[in-house]
Amino acid sequence: MRTIRLEYGDGTVDAQVPDDAIEIVTGRAHQEPEPLADPVAATRDALRSPLGMPPISQQVGRGSKITIAFPDRVKGGVHPTAHRRVTIPLVLDELERAGVRASDVTLVCAIGLHRKNTTEEFRSLLGDAVLDRLGASQIVNHDAEDPDNADVGVSRHGDPVQLNRRLLDSDLTILLGHTSGNPYGGFSGGYKMPATRLTTWRSIRAHHSPASMHRPDFVPASTDSHFRHQLRSIGRAMEAAMPRPFFSIDAVLDSGSRQLLVAAGAVPDVEGATWPVARQRTEIMLAGPPADVLIIGMPRNFHYGNGMGSNPILMTQAIGSSITRAGSALRKDPVIIATSICDGFFNEPEFPATVALYDALQGVDFVADLVRFEDNYATREDWVDAYRSGVAYHPFHAFSMAYMGGVAINRASAIFIAGAKDVGYAQGMGCRPVASVEDALAAAEPQVGRDPKILVVPKLSKPAYHLVGG
Repeated sequence: MRTIRLEYGDGTVDAQVPDDAIEIVTGRAHQEPEPLADPVAATRDALRSPLGMPPISQQVGRGSKITIAFPDRVKGGVHPTAHRRVTIPLVLDELERAGVRASDVTLVCAIGLHRKNTTEEFRSLLGDAVLDRLGASQIVNHDAEDPDNADVGVSRHGDPVQLNRRLLDSDLTILLGHTSGNPYGGFSGGYKMPATRLTTWRSIRAHHSPASMHRPDFVPASTDSHFRHQLRSIGRAMEAAMPRPFFSIDAVLDSGSRQLLVAAGAVPDVEGATWPVARQRTEIMLAGPPADVLIIGMPRNFHYGNGMGSNPILMTQAIGSSITRAGSALRKDPVIIATSICDGFFNEPEFPATVALYDALQGVDFVADLVRFEDNYATREDWVDAYRSGVAYHPFHAFSMAYMGGVAINRASAIFIAGAKDVGYAQGMGCRPVASVEDALAAAEPQVGRDPKILVVPKLSKPAYHLVGG
């Protein structure tokens, strides 16, 4: 037996696992490609030699209205050479050379249903140089509840296409994205960026739903799932309504959010250029039979915000995401063991709808049954106002989290929560509370035998990889 250290609550916890357990540690799990030596030069080259469309300077001129959409704080980093910090000044330079006035440029933080960013968060994301070049009114958050959002019909799959009106009113929309492993549709970036970040909750619920996420093709994470096809068709329907297609600038990121590749141009061409490199960076091939057990270390606070490892709705979302990332390397009915503090801290100011949704879950047979609450909860005035004022996540975001939790509940033969401080919340999510990882392994023996194959992801704060069976 050997000791592993797992994230837990605001710290860590040690556990004993068999010597042959496979531990997936960021930076050590496999050899990642080398980051770009000069991301500024690489980005400038990509802008001037775009794929599948002319350079920015040939698409715009004096009097052109420009929207630059960029990702929020959930990913991408805030270091000096982060993709946002490098790319936006270079884009502003290209626009200036083309004769576009700075006053005709608007930066839109593509938050989707996430909490809005503050001015100080914008400063952290973009840097002083960008904020000094544009007025405060030119750097805004997308608002999925803005009455001025445009409805342009439905996608090829029949999904509502409702988008930020700036995209229709701009002569060109420039789209920044990060191409990295994502449990929702394989990779972030590409058409996933506008379809999930610049639309309304009614558009987003078309794919963040049991009908899409509980399909067999959702696990493992794949760019060929129905979910991903929906994103693509929504993105293309958005472009069909716009004056010009998106000019996309995506960076493939390593585990430290450093650029491995930058590609610019038409979204399909950029996806074609970035996905192979992102796959090389993200996927880890594991030899041998599928694993029986997945052990994950879960902190209280990670990318969605404080409470992720203690709010039971968000806790099971993280477990579902872990299954999706590792699905190809797991047996069909794995046992999951998560070290989650699960103390009932919902962080209601940021995630107000999760409390009511947890209560609703106690009265239904299946997670998918929550769909009948969507229209009432997602339009509740106080929760919508909290989102619009910048305090909270949109209420439908809670449903999208619960449905990913449903992936875990549907797929796993058992989910053990090791170290839950309030066992009732663990039980209320269909999980089994136990004191320790060792107790969970002992309790799982009837399902997985005395010598199970075990995968360990000790830090969910850095879920950098997708695991692929041999």
